Amino acid sequence: MEPSPLELPADTVRRIASELRCHPTDERVALRLDEEDKLRHFRECFYIPKMQDLPPIDLSLVNKDEEAIYFLGNSLGLQPKTVKTYLEEELDKWAKMGAYGHDVGKRPWIIGDETILGLMTDIVGANEKEIALMNGLTVNLHLLLLSFFKPTPKRYKILLEAKAFPSDHYAIESQLQLHGLNIEKSMRLIKPREGEETLRLEDILEIIENEGDSIAVILFSGLHFYTGQLFNMPAITKAGQAKGCLVGFDLAHAVGNVELHLHEWGVDFACWCSYKYLNTGAGGLAGAFVHEKHAYTIKPALVGWFGHELSTRFKMDNKLQLIPGVNGFRISNPPILLVCSLHASLEIFRQATMKALRRKSVLLTGYLEYMIKHHFSQDKAETKKTVVNIITPSRIEDRGCQLTLTFSIPIKYIFQELEKRGVVCDKRDPNGIRVAPVPLYNSFHDVYKFINLLISALDSAETKVAEFSIAT
Repeated sequence: MEPSPLELPADTVRRIASELRCHPTDERVALRLDEEDKLRHFRECFYIPKMQDLPPIDLSLVNKDEEAIYFLGNSLGLQPKTVKTYLEEELDKWAKMGAYGHDVGKRPWIIGDETILGLMTDIVGANEKEIALMNGLTVNLHLLLLSFFKPTPKRYKILLEAKAFPSDHYAIESQLQLHGLNIEKSMRLIKPREGEETLRLEDILEIIENEGDSIAVILFSGLHFYTGQLFNMPAITKAGQAKGCLVGFDLAHAVGNVELHLHEWGVDFACWCSYKYLNTGAGGLAGAFVHEKHAYTIKPALVGWFGHELSTRFKMDNKLQLIPGVNGFRISNPPILLVCSLHASLEIFRQATMKALRRKSVLLTGYLEYMIKHHFSQDKAETKKTVVNIITPSRIEDRGCQLTLTFSIPIKYIFQELEKRGVVCDKRDPNGIRVAPVPLYNSFHDVYKFINLLISALDSAETKVAEFSIAT
């Protein structure tokens, strides 16, 4: 399955088709790719929803016993099978020994988060002392901004994408208001060029160079939730810091999706959620990163008991001994039931490794892109057939596993028809359908089946659009 370092996914698909003496879109290519996939057994570590259990399913269109095509790991990852076991272990411990559970077992509750920190290091590219597992993403973002955003009369702006995720946008607005700043003047939004969907790196770097002296903090998504664009984090970090800015990232759509090297890149701070690619379930335990260079210089603005050194925490003398670095930002005790689901998922990541997952992901999404372009691109489409555009960047270095698709007919009908056929994806305004084949549990055959279901869904959607046009 693994392409050579110089072999693009499309070339791999064509090479395998040539070996099999079939067309690149033939089912046999997908089956061969799965056969050669060294990570395929990890699918067995997850519960894959069945067609019959999906609320919008039309059982007349599917085999109810088949597994769904789950391409929504960018919104909510699937459940690792060991989650239930780990939860039951802690519930059983609580039932049998009560408060003694704080100190015993493989996840003593008092240090439950710390027991799994080592499993996060490879995923975000940081050492244990630079990582804290706590709260939800936006809570962590607020805590970090309270410490990293220190506006002055000359340096008072926060730089971000114009179409950042709403939660980031609101967090930044409220932080600016907290400092009594004018939002319009202090919130520097970068928009794509006219007629383009994604941001050009040169445009980002130009703004940093020209306006950097007035920018206090640069806060970007690692990977954009709507377009699927993967930003060049090392380049943005280097450029921002060269102008005296502090640089942070919201890694909600990057963590567990692409390789990260936060320490090596010199990123100042970052935060992420865990319920997407890290598969911890809705509201899972989030994470935060503060580079070790700030361990003794940037301190939390809000402090709680769990930011106190464990060795003296129970002296109760109210003399704070703050843990240096990001773990001093912890306010409350770790929610052990949330630790369990994160633990279950991170163990799978440790076995699979981010390097191998990314390698598969490049080929898996590349295969999806190849199939979409073959069947639905403008030059292939008949005059009256729906055209499917991919707004996610085509360069491998500029995207993760997600592709965002736009269509020449209203997506409402297409999305409904996909749901009826057991395709789990989502739609996002203004006009995108996001599909994300996840390398941990999605297969190349999933992609092949998705394409056929999309063809069928488009046929039905086109009929509905035509009927609506006649009726009006």
